[in-house]
Amino acid sequence: MAPYNLLTATVSLMARSFSAFYTNTPARCTSIVCSANINPVKYLTSQTSGPPKRPLNGYMRYVLQQKPVVISENPEIKLVDVVRKIAQQWRMMSPEQKEPFQQASVQAMKQFKVDLQKYQAQLSPAELQQQVLEKRQRMAKRKAIRKKRELNVLGKPKQCRTPFNIYMSEHFQEARGTTTQAKLKSLLDDWRNLFSHQKQVYIQLAEDDKIRYKNEIKSWEEHMIDIGREDLVRGQTQSKKKKTAAVRKATKKTAAKSVKKATLFFVGKKQKSKTSSKAKPSASAKTVQKDSPRKPKM
Repeated sequence: MAPYNLLTATVSLMARSFSAFYTNTPARCTSIVCSANINPVKYLTSQTSGPPKRPLNGYMRYVLQQKPVVISENPEIKLVDVVRKIAQQWRMMSPEQKEPFQQASVQAMKQFKVDLQKYQAQLSPAELQQQVLEKRQRMAKRKAIRKKRELNVLGKPKQCRTPFNIYMSEHFQEARGTTTQAKLKSLLDDWRNLFSHQKQVYIQLAEDDKIRYKNEIKSWEEHMIDIGREDLVRGQTQSKKKKTAAVRKATKKTAAKSVKKATLFFVGKKQKSKTSSKAKPSASAKTVQKDSPRKPKM
């Protein structure tokens, strides 16, 4: 099946997560102008026990309001089609009709910033550092998901399968267990109990699949070079990573040398000043020595 459009899939996931708020909501006015009257306070998303959640934008507020209306008018329609229909309605709306939803989003964002400042003021430095780390991990995960979707759209070949993967795909339906985890466990036990000549069939299939993957990935990478996407080629990616790592390593080494040199300079200067102060008497000491009378010789 072809992958969903990125915007449609994202809206579908968010609409599904907020569908619980509208299970007992009566049907509203179906006209766009009437449905634009929205209470912004109702859509402020915040938690008392954790950090406040970022509020929804104007479009998502419109989606959440129109979703139960579209479903009530079309009970058999799929969720993806519901979101597509609402997105089409949003595109047909005038800026004046969109204004209440966008204004509500602006007000919610102001309240979100106030709540976020209050929440962060209660945290310790270690907790703030942990939040920064978690945010980086979330961003890295989203980036990996976006890259995987892009590769799927560009038709990157699937990785070659292992012998156990091939065995599992053939015997999954007849495996013991009611849950997926139980079936996987039973298949793993059965695989370990197979004789060598029984496993050899799947080992050979895996070798053939490896050849298939090598041929397909070579053709795909040549196509990527032709369309100007050399960054997706394995050799280019690996060399780029190595170059970046080498630059980082050289930068760290240069910074360490600079710090060491500066430290030695200041330490040497300090020791030099101490030595000179001990070797040379002060001006007051010289004056005392000059003014003091000499003792007569005996």
